[in-house]
Amino acid sequence: MTQPQQWIGAGRTETGHVRTSNQDALALLNDCGVWIVADGMGGHPAGDIAAQTAVAVATQRARERAAWLSEHPSAASEFVADLVTSANQRIHDVMLAKPSLKGMGTTLVALAIMSAPRPIAHIAHLGDSRAYLYRTGQLKQLTRDHTLVEKFVQRGLIDAATALTHPERHILTKGLGMGVDMKPELTSTSVTPDDLILLCSDGLTKMLEDAAIASVLSRANGDPHRGCHALIEQALNRGGEDNVTVIVVAY
Repeated sequence: MTQPQQWIGAGRTETGHVRTSNQDALALLNDCGVWIVADGMGGHPAGDIAAQTAVAVATQRARERAAWLSEHPSAASEFVADLVTSANQRIHDVMLAKPSLKGMGTTLVALAIMSAPRPIAHIAHLGDSRAYLYRTGQLKQLTRDHTLVEKFVQRGLIDAATALTHPERHILTKGLGMGVDMKPELTSTSVTPDDLILLCSDGLTKMLEDAAIASVLSRANGDPHRGCHALIEQALNRGGEDNVTVIVVAY
């Protein structure tokens, strides 16, 4: 990619205080300008295997296609979509080869930043792992949760406040392993050197509302390492009810 070294990501994952294993996974490909978070589906067999497989495949694919992307910068959305679809295909192949793993699945959110001619963040995702943009004290969610309650909200059946505590709020409508032909949702947004981009599993957003996340990032002074670790610590301090994974990317 063009000048990927200008954008640096810091990441951390923790099991939390309730779960006995960590079914999250992440990848920091600072040299490629790519960052990835996956959250294995809780309550399903081999969620950890699904998340680790998805991140490994997406990582391999990103490295294989980085040179191609540098020659085709206008195809960045296609590039991040391919990371997700390739990972989804591999998960289905693994389930076919090993029936004992049938039913495994994971979320995946992948970010790639192209630095020229102007910085643009390209995101592909399936599931409820999120991407956020933090700019001048404001936090904006860039991804839409692929969950049943999000559909309820979009249809006007419930409001956003009700969705936060709805008993079916964690039921996914899309994810890796839920259909071999499933296509990721794509998002692109311009970014500036003063911005921070956050990728996270829902272990963060279960514990911290958006306003609290913004408050933590405001104290990071643009340092991705400080922001990442502070968010993890806040989630743990508030109960750490799920695995929590955070990547913060800064210029």
